[in-house]
Amino acid sequence: MKLQRMNRRALALGALAVTGALALTACGSDDTGTGGDASATAQAGNIDCGDAKGQLQASGSSAQKNAIDAWVKQYTAACKDVQINYNPTGSGAGITAFTQGQTAFAGSDSALKPDEVEASKKVCTDGQGIDLPMVGGPIAVGFNVPGVDTLALDAPTLAKIFDNKITKWNDPAIAKLNAGADLPDLKIQAFHRSDESGTTDNFTKYLKAAAPKDWKYEPGKSWEAEGGQSAQGSSGVAQQVKQTSGAISYFELSYAADGIKTVDIKTEATEPVKATIENATAAIGSAKVVGTGKDLALELDYTPSAEGAYPIVLVTYEIVCDKGNKADTLPATKSFLNYVASEEGQGRLADAGYAPMPQEIITKVRETISSLS
Repeated sequence: MKLQRMNRRALALGALAVTGALALTACGSDDTGTGGDASATAQAGNIDCGDAKGQLQASGSSAQKNAIDAWVKQYTAACKDVQINYNPTGSGAGITAFTQGQTAFAGSDSALKPDEVEASKKVCTDGQGIDLPMVGGPIAVGFNVPGVDTLALDAPTLAKIFDNKITKWNDPAIAKLNAGADLPDLKIQAFHRSDESGTTDNFTKYLKAAAPKDWKYEPGKSWEAEGGQSAQGSSGVAQQVKQTSGAISYFELSYAADGIKTVDIKTEATEPVKATIENATAAIGSAKVVGTGKDLALELDYTPSAEGAYPIVLVTYEIVCDKGNKADTLPATKSFLNYVASEEGQGRLADAGYAPMPQEIITKVRETISSLS
């Protein structure tokens, strides 16, 4: 595990040096305030606390929870006057809490929809909510099939599995993609999210884009297909995969721990693509900014054909007001998000199982954070 972490850190540093991609900043806590001795400064990094103080309430995406935990630990080690409480309630609930004025910012794996932007204007005085892409990564498809260590699936087969059209692990469609595998006559237990989830939104966008004939449902935060079983949050579905024979589900790579195996995805590339940070980065690198004004919503490519480009990816946004942020939380919000978007903070993502944002995108994020009011 130690070697794996070292390799991940080397990957992040390599991305910075070769491609200019920056990993997201780690959340942290204050250790030195704005001053402190050299050893404390080295531990907490060059975090600018500014006038930040008080409690910062935030909620939303469970996909970024492990990144948030790492960020908060580091940030609060530097800024002791700030307490950050992030509740991983899911993207939908996080946006609702933000538009109701309950939180300083929200985490969402999907960009704001027009009606959500409109709702945000009630709490953003003379402004509106905007999307700041901060964290990226692969949506892994985890499976638990006794005797099977490696499994490859394509979009049409995944669509049929999650739409209850393929119900046994030794189905001919699965066998065709896994020549030589000893697939058991075992019932497939497909799990989806019970809560509104940006992970679900991105996963179903992939199915719709890559298998339009087999996935008849419109993408969205809520699960629309019939059948299957559900669990709360990324941790919930991951736990079900871990403990249920025949299970399959989707969640962020950071949740594929403790021996959970992940599916290799068959694309137009020569070989099936593994769910790794570097392969997700290859896909995210082709994302385009489609937001207007200060909004930095991205358009992702769910059908890449390049070798090693993993197609099921998501980007988590931090959602804030461009104008009209509450005066008592604005300093802490800007300070924390500045750290999250900094080179140092971004560089911590690989260790937590996340992919970096491209240089051109994270540069725009930093500029936008500095202009928040």
